[in-house]
Amino acid sequence: MVELIITEKPSSAKKIAEALADGKLLQKRNQQCSYFELTHHKKPIIVTSAVGHLYSLMERGKKGWTYPVFDITWVAAHRVRKNLQHVKIYIDTITELAKKATEFTIACDYDVEGEVIGLNVIRYACKQKDAQRMKFSTLTKPELVEAYAQKANHLDWGQAHAGETRHKLDWFYGINLSRALTSAVKAAGSFRVMSVGRVQGPALKLLVDREKEIAAFKPEPYWQIGLWGKYQQAAVEAWHLKDKIFDTKEVDVILAAVKGHKEATISKVTRTQREQAPPYPFDLTTLQTESYNLFKITPKETLEVAQSLYLAGATSYPRTSSQQLDPKLGFRKILTELEKQVDYKQLAGQLLKEKELKPHNGRKTDPAHPAIFPTGVIPTGLNQREQKLYDLIVKRFLATFAKAALRETMEVVLDVNRELFITKGTRTLAENWYLFYKPYVKVEEITLPNMKEGEKVLITEIKKIDKETQPPHRYNQSSIIKELEKRNLGTKATRADILDRLFQRGYLEGVQITVSKLGMETITILEKYAPTILDEELTVNFEEDLEKIREGTEKEEKVLQEAQKILVPLLADFKKKEQQIGADIMKSVQETRDVQNYIGGCPTCGQGKLMMRLGKFGRFIACNQYPQCTTTFKLPRGGMIKSTGKSCETCSYPLIDIIQKRGKQQVCINPSCKSKTTVEERKEIQQFATQKIEKKCPKCGKDLVVRRSVYGSFLGCSGYPQCRQIMKLETSASNGKKGEKGSEEKGEKSSEEKKAGKKENTTTNILKKEKKK
Repeated sequence: MVELIITEKPSSAKKIAEALADGKLLQKRNQQCSYFELTHHKKPIIVTSAVGHLYSLMERGKKGWTYPVFDITWVAAHRVRKNLQHVKIYIDTITELAKKATEFTIACDYDVEGEVIGLNVIRYACKQKDAQRMKFSTLTKPELVEAYAQKANHLDWGQAHAGETRHKLDWFYGINLSRALTSAVKAAGSFRVMSVGRVQGPALKLLVDREKEIAAFKPEPYWQIGLWGKYQQAAVEAWHLKDKIFDTKEVDVILAAVKGHKEATISKVTRTQREQAPPYPFDLTTLQTESYNLFKITPKETLEVAQSLYLAGATSYPRTSSQQLDPKLGFRKILTELEKQVDYKQLAGQLLKEKELKPHNGRKTDPAHPAIFPTGVIPTGLNQREQKLYDLIVKRFLATFAKAALRETMEVVLDVNRELFITKGTRTLAENWYLFYKPYVKVEEITLPNMKEGEKVLITEIKKIDKETQPPHRYNQSSIIKELEKRNLGTKATRADILDRLFQRGYLEGVQITVSKLGMETITILEKYAPTILDEELTVNFEEDLEKIREGTEKEEKVLQEAQKILVPLLADFKKKEQQIGADIMKSVQETRDVQNYIGGCPTCGQGKLMMRLGKFGRFIACNQYPQCTTTFKLPRGGMIKSTGKSCETCSYPLIDIIQKRGKQQVCINPSCKSKTTVEERKEIQQFATQKIEKKCPKCGKDLVVRRSVYGSFLGCSGYPQCRQIMKLETSASNGKKGEKGSEEKGEKSSEEKKAGKKENTTTNILKKEKKK
């Protein structure tokens, strides 16, 4: 009687095996797939894992690039994507282990995706119809032992059916619509892989609509009237009661009324106290938004880091919608463990003195998991981002048990010839939960002097301030995730991926998210030819249907049939207009490419535009007036290149931003720009360029020669491209002596060697090809 337990990831398999093993744990390996043999209460158990989804949906009997397609089936993932060959090893391992087992338990993450992973492994690899189910929210030993003891006799079939339906819906929409768009481009005589999905479309339209609001916005002037003065040596700033005034005549009347007055009378002083409740425990969306606001870690990266903390046993399962913590978690036990960590000893100890530990729970719930919380397990080997997120999760957990903070707001009304001005200040009387959430709590402290009614404020100045109404704010990666959740677009686990995919497709760009021309035009085309794809209400209705399937009140087949009824006529109409749609798409693609590749005006001919081009040796900048103008500039191979729209103050050549993982660097494209060297350095570099370099390449022994790039001058091997050795060119002016520092580099500057070492006519040939295009 051998039991086979299957987890979602290798790390969780090890945790479960270690938790259940009564004695010695035996680890075995089939190539890169590990499994564990153990006994638990004298029962032999084998624990192994998947690596996420081992099976993917694929068209049954594929007949080429056609659409619409609805006849699909589950197959091993390595048959769908060639880069998933390692999946076969895991499937083969599970299949062999299943032959030894008489009992099967799924211990994948307890959510919709985890249920689908487990279901497919059970029915395809293990050849079983059902399995037992472990449910847990942390990978701590006590909870895993309890989860095994309390395991369900069956899979969560509601979750399994809902998850499978979601995958099929996404396939129906994503594959068919992407094939339709790509086929349209091919029909127009070009080729480009296009992508759109069931949730991607409405999400992109949401951002496009905001972009249109901003573009259509017309600022309206208004005025505010401010008073600056002193009260017993303390500075006072107050604003007219009417705040924004849009009528200039009204402004003039107020200014005329207060003109010449040197004092303001304090006509009213109001003090109000209010309690500010502690924050709710973290659900995934709130954690993602807080992480982005505080650390600028993107929602996708936050989920990845939170997942790694969960797998390490330090925090609970992150893919949760809940803002509630259940007393069954054992708050006092968790706090006792946190007290053992130096950073939280004092705060946890303070809470442990309380007779009752009651968290400030929010309204949002999740049927599978509680809010995110620390387990008390001391994490080790955390990187910087993991440490930041762990600290944030712990302090949020602590803060939710603390007392409400007490704030006092003081409002003072100043009377200047019956024109009223207001000044406000707010201060903290009792920090309470603020102490537990530092340094992440952000509160403004403005303390006013102790003014009393009837007293005077000496007026220094009263004047109007010219202002304009502002357009709606652009979304950032924090606010858009919250907006998608508010509109019920996507799920807690998929929203970050959807956003990331829109960036990867070139539809979005920037920190304050802007929609690219390609993104704008794609939505315009879809609105014109297939508006149903962008219907937010339809997408939300499907989400509600999926929830009904999970609850057992709706059938999978009915929802899928409804999707087919919508897609079939839509795609049939789309096919009739393929050529026109393709032409519109390629026009927007070319316009987008031109905007992205524009660097600035050509400094040589004065007529052309400097554009980024891609040639045999990588990227470079060239004038679009070739062959009349043959101006070219080299570019580094690595990093994103963006025009700044600015010119160098030294030589007037365009400035570009080179954006890499280590940061952004702004450089002049002119390799000979005087801003890159001093007069003395330029003299020595010129001398190096005209004289033979005595130094030899330390790698191949050939001569070193002076090269130039956007970063300045350097030494490169004359044997390039066979040898890519480069060396720093050090001058006596910059270092007190002539010398070189060598390094083997495959990054940005190796592309300069390429372009500097190529034959003279290479760029000319590339430009000829570009001109023909």
